[in-house]
Amino acid sequence: MQFASAYILVVLIWSTTPLAIHWSNSSLSFISAITARMVLATLLCLALLKICRQPLIVQRRDWLVYAASALGLFPNMLLVYWAAQTIPSGLMSVIMGIYPFFVGIFSIFVLQENPFTRSRIVALLLAVFGLWLVQCQQAVAGADAFWGVLVMVLACAIWGFSSVTVKKLGAGIAPLRMGCGSLLVSTPFFLLAWFCLDGELPPLVDQKSLIGVVYLVLAGSIIGHVLWFYVLRAYSVASVSLITLITPVMALTWGSLAGEQFSIFSLLGAGVIVLALALYQGFFFQLWRGMGRFANVVAREFTTSALARRRRSD
Repeated sequence: MQFASAYILVVLIWSTTPLAIHWSNSSLSFISAITARMVLATLLCLALLKICRQPLIVQRRDWLVYAASALGLFPNMLLVYWAAQTIPSGLMSVIMGIYPFFVGIFSIFVLQENPFTRSRIVALLLAVFGLWLVQCQQAVAGADAFWGVLVMVLACAIWGFSSVTVKKLGAGIAPLRMGCGSLLVSTPFFLLAWFCLDGELPPLVDQKSLIGVVYLVLAGSIIGHVLWFYVLRAYSVASVSLITLITPVMALTWGSLAGEQFSIFSLLGAGVIVLALALYQGFFFQLWRGMGRFANVVAREFTTSALARRRRSD
């Protein structure tokens, strides 16, 4: 039950993160919002590390792992926050769902592993087609929306490269240490970017921005990160990978409830991307295998019942 609750919480946190990013940008510039989140998350992580009495550094190689992991924050999250100014949160989550494809692509070059089967190649082509549909609609909406989609794709590519590089280094670092180390490496760069691009404290922070930043610090940067590794240890990779399939659908729902409008082309493109993710993650194969097992159980029960009735009649 604990593992199931953790799984559900991860799905909820990941699906609400894009909407929370939009909220944090309400009265803050995108660079101020992400910098505030990273600074607060770093301070909180360091305090938790101290309370749990876990060392930040065990060997010098840890810094290299933290640097690779930090790429998933800077410039990755900076790009995500900028894109949040131009495209709805639901579409942000759908585009973030293509992350597994980039993991597969970079695995070929970094890990010397080719995860692409014929069905996964078809899934990749479907995802590209879905992105094209979304991009066509955003191009009609304006140049900012067009670039917003491209920046989100770039952010997913950086996130995928960061994940594969961390796997390449093969460090068995505890989740809290990994989160704290990556934050500690990336936060100075966020502060430098804030100083160069903004450099001014906001005169007024509304309630929406405050709620968004606090939620992202606690849920996105702390709880979600730890629960992700917790779930990864409890469930199979196939089960965990379905999170990237569920969250875009839920994020579109949250966005609609929050008043976001989606065109037919955007929804069609989102549907194609979700379909591609399902194919890539082997969802249809698992569904077919599950139906086969269910059919075998039903057939076995039917045969047993029939034999029992025949024996009684005899």
